[in-house]
Amino acid sequence: MTAELGKSLTATPTTIDGLLLFDLPVHGDARGWFKENWQREKMVALGLPDFGPVQNNISFNESAGVTRGIHAEPWDKWVSVASGRVFGAWVDLREGRGFGTVFTTELDPSKAVFVPRGVANSFQTLEPATAYAYLVNDHWSPDASYSFVNLADETVAIEWPIPLEQAEISDKDRAHPRLADATPVPPRRVLVLGAAGQLGRALHAQLGDAPHIEYATRADLDLTAPGLEHSRRWADYGVIINAAAHTAVDAAETAEGRGDAWAANVTGVAALARIAAANRITLVHVSSDYVFDGTQQRPYTEDDAIAPLGVYGQTKAAGDAIVATVPRHYILRTSWVIGEGGNFVDTMASLAQRGIDPRVVDDQVGRLTFTTDLARAIAHLLDTGAPHGVYNVTSAGEPRSWADIARRVFELSGHDPARVTPVSTAEYFAGADRPIAPRPARSVLDLSKITATGFTPADMDEALQRHLRR
Repeated sequence: MTAELGKSLTATPTTIDGLLLFDLPVHGDARGWFKENWQREKMVALGLPDFGPVQNNISFNESAGVTRGIHAEPWDKWVSVASGRVFGAWVDLREGRGFGTVFTTELDPSKAVFVPRGVANSFQTLEPATAYAYLVNDHWSPDASYSFVNLADETVAIEWPIPLEQAEISDKDRAHPRLADATPVPPRRVLVLGAAGQLGRALHAQLGDAPHIEYATRADLDLTAPGLEHSRRWADYGVIINAAAHTAVDAAETAEGRGDAWAANVTGVAALARIAAANRITLVHVSSDYVFDGTQQRPYTEDDAIAPLGVYGQTKAAGDAIVATVPRHYILRTSWVIGEGGNFVDTMASLAQRGIDPRVVDDQVGRLTFTTDLARAIAHLLDTGAPHGVYNVTSAGEPRSWADIARRVFELSGHDPARVTPVSTAEYFAGADRPIAPRPARSVLDLSKITATGFTPADMDEALQRHLRR
């Protein structure tokens, strides 16, 4: 027995980002020894990602000097020694500044290491009859891709305890490329749904066209179609941003529209949630102020009870409840969204320019949310790794009615704001020949939770001016 007994459970970062070295408590006496090889609760508390292992493998090596090639695999890995000792070498093959970083150490039964996806690992046995075990969070697949580095590459400069000319190495491992020719491992894929919509286009502008980011319309991926779980190799995805939704609030009050709203906002969301939960994917979902009844005089917080007034709000509330069951989720609750395409601000600016004097509702109060800022908030939460949960995201500043905003649009466009006539919601919709969804009278959302993460919501008036100047 070469392992040290009685250690405390500790986690130590290494020179490779995300590669963690653990000391494990090993308890032993004349009969042998015992250890907790992997203990989710204790180890997650020390910083181990909750990586969701699905398979346990054991490698047994008869003699000292067996050396396994430097392989980067498309899954996370927890490696520990069951008997004997191994020399471990890891090379970061992920795209980015850390590419090529090397870390080495010896492992015995009192040590373990967490290897994140894209970090290549190699092991050389130092004693006969050495066995090491590893947990992985994906099953082997013929579609999985790997990256490799040659064991003898001097640019990696690994000092092997047993010289490679004396080691037992497979022909395949000897043929691997040098670091300069190795294929970098890209980040997990990001899927943006609803790419053709206003938020989808803003997300495209925010996130760009990196190869690992995929933009999909309903024609590309129908969430209500059968076999969705097999439509992608979902284990390769790290984030799904659901910018798709049925947002025709009045149409949702009709028999046909009700079915469309439930299909898009609930059935499709449930399918995404199952996929995200099964594959440890972060699911980003956009919600609405319509989950509230609008009777509260103070701003709504993320924890306030929901009470939707109409079908659209009911579907959004149901979708929120489903997404909240996904271990890694962000629900962004927003209001009065303005983006590229048909929207209230551009309509008012057009009416002002054409000499049309509108009647605008003045008994609904809230804040605008511009899609550029909503996309910026989504990127912020993902980039900073903010705690998962629900976040209110709107513009900041003094809440206004729709009529107030219309008057401000007229003013900024160089027109007389007095041309806007304020009316009540009841007056505005009087005599309508179609179903009208009930609107929340107050849609003001509290922004303290998102600002606590370091995000600064745009001031509504400044964002309005930028939108009109574009």
